[in-house]
Amino acid sequence: MAIREDIIKFIRSGESSGQNLGLEIEHFVVNEKGLMIGFDEVTGLISKVAEDLQAKKIFMDGYTVGYVVPGYSVTLEPACQFEISIDPKSDIGEIESIYRDFLSLWEPIFAESGYSIINKGNLPLVESGELDPDDIPLSPKKRYKYMDVYFRKSGKYGKYMMRASSSVQVSVDYRSESDLVRKLRVLQKISPILMIAMESKSDEESVLEKGSDKKHLFRIQEWDDLDPARTGFYPESFDPDFGYGKIADVILHTPLILLTDEGETSDVGNKNAADLLEQKLVKEEELVKERENRLIEHFISMGFFHFRVKKYIEIRVADSVPIEKALGYVALIKGLVYSDNNLTALEERLSHITSSEMIQEAVEEIKIHGFNAVIYGDHTAKEWYKYISELASTELSEKEQEYLQYV
Repeated sequence: MAIREDIIKFIRSGESSGQNLGLEIEHFVVNEKGLMIGFDEVTGLISKVAEDLQAKKIFMDGYTVGYVVPGYSVTLEPACQFEISIDPKSDIGEIESIYRDFLSLWEPIFAESGYSIINKGNLPLVESGELDPDDIPLSPKKRYKYMDVYFRKSGKYGKYMMRASSSVQVSVDYRSESDLVRKLRVLQKISPILMIAMESKSDEESVLEKGSDKKHLFRIQEWDDLDPARTGFYPESFDPDFGYGKIADVILHTPLILLTDEGETSDVGNKNAADLLEQKLVKEEELVKERENRLIEHFISMGFFHFRVKKYIEIRVADSVPIEKALGYVALIKGLVYSDNNLTALEERLSHITSSEMIQEAVEEIKIHGFNAVIYGDHTAKEWYKYISELASTELSEKEQEYLQYV
């Protein structure tokens, strides 16, 4: 299958000697009752702002769902979670400046309509049990309709993930295939620590299900019981021969749910990319480069693993948090993954962690005990966080070290 080699080339084309950091923050836009803004209202505001800025509009199924300007883009998630994606930068101060410009633009606009922006891992009314996610309407996009139907059969938390969750995502560069594998493995091993450090709850005592002893990592709990075919840690990433080839195989064999191609979105259920090509539902011989790249990006986007491999590594384990904490998180990541010394230190300290299952055991402990969970031996998650934070600070400038205080 020729497209497998093209996926490998696509991933390899992301190799970079740079040390950039991408930041995406999702927000809830709520009224005084804590209810989220409606699709028609928010898309109207987006369209007007895009016109005022002379920005390129982003359309989906005929709706204006975002815009692109120099430095960042804005898009809507399934239930109108409002997301900013900041272009990758090496300077954290520049990332902060772009975000604050975005916030100074949008906060007054939302306030005028009776709304405010909040950052939480889950919508507070849903976390408290006052609102059922089913009472939150999804955006009228075919994509979300198909996903909603699919996830109601694949797990029990699809409606929570789509309608009531919000996250922060950070992306980092890789220099080579071996560098990608190294960074991905280290990041996965420290991810339980990152998860609890970036937890953002409204009530310390709340639980997702009555009687549960899991008071932590609600958003991770939702992902863990969403769909095992596309969530959790990256498949086979601890195999000795893991690399671009196995990443391509994951991309080709993750069930797609839906296909977006040539401007049309259709329901394909459990079929994966390999199935579509073998059954000639997508004809490989007709794929020009631009269309093929769009398809590859779509195939990748339907894998919701804690870490997504594109032309960079996307870290997807953090709740949505205010900008100060998000920037501290960016600084933490920078100080760890862009230091060969720190990567080596983490590899050595965590050499006894050799599988995704061992990492998941730590996650499960943290779901119950939070920062007090004893993981990876005889240290608490809090002690592990202190260790990685101190490690990161050794490779950061004095200004960048200041950001760490907010995590």
